[in-house]
Amino acid sequence: MKLQVLVSAVGQEVSTLAERMHLESDAIIINQTKTIAYQEYEHAKHKICCYSFAEKGVGLSRNNALLRATGDIVLFSDEDIVYDAGYEEKILEEFKKHPEADMLLFNMRVGEARATYYTEKLHRVHIWNAGRYPTYSFAVRREKLHAAHITFSLLFGGGAKYSNGEDSLFLKDCLKYGFKVYAVPVTIGMEVERESTWFCGYHEKFFVDRGVLYHFLYGRLAGLMALRFLLAHGNVMCKEIPRKEAFAMMRRGIASVRRL
Repeated sequence: MKLQVLVSAVGQEVSTLAERMHLESDAIIINQTKTIAYQEYEHAKHKICCYSFAEKGVGLSRNNALLRATGDIVLFSDEDIVYDAGYEEKILEEFKKHPEADMLLFNMRVGEARATYYTEKLHRVHIWNAGRYPTYSFAVRREKLHAAHITFSLLFGGGAKYSNGEDSLFLKDCLKYGFKVYAVPVTIGMEVERESTWFCGYHEKFFVDRGVLYHFLYGRLAGLMALRFLLAHGNVMCKEIPRKEAFAMMRRGIASVRRL
């Protein structure tokens, strides 16, 4: 099997990005800039293909990479990921150990504020426990993705109309199609802390956008899941906006897309 890393970047110097990320496998870098260009080079005996597009949106960036991917296994990534030595071997070994798996989710070391998950024991991922995994944990069999016609939403994520959530929607689509998805207790690298490209506080837009996301994730159960979300995380997220007002904002977001 062959692994290929699909990197979404913004305004980066692509000629040095492979070195900064410690890439040890083939990779495609999609760089959002003001110009259009293509560059190809070799790093650590692997082929790095770099596309610069005058476009905006992380979903579009990931789709552009997926469209050009050729690896048997694709690993989604961002410019602020630094991989551990031997990550390629770790990933391919896990797919050999789990030939039934269509998709594996790997651990990444992150700052405490960004830690939404950490897998300590192998387990199957289902729709009810799929909402906490970031895109950079996703390793997928490419042909399975292409056969299912699964791509990233252009409505959610950095540079899109609504905040984050493109990762949860992508994983939901994979599960809905019948992918066998497992989270594995294997760490492959770290995320370098930086200022978020989308998060700027728990304000009105955050809650309205979260409501929109919940509509697409949970359908008729969106309101109930919104209430559950605020009961679980309100102590942190509702310091400036009370839970009642935040719930009203989420319901407004849900209603806004139900009318479409």
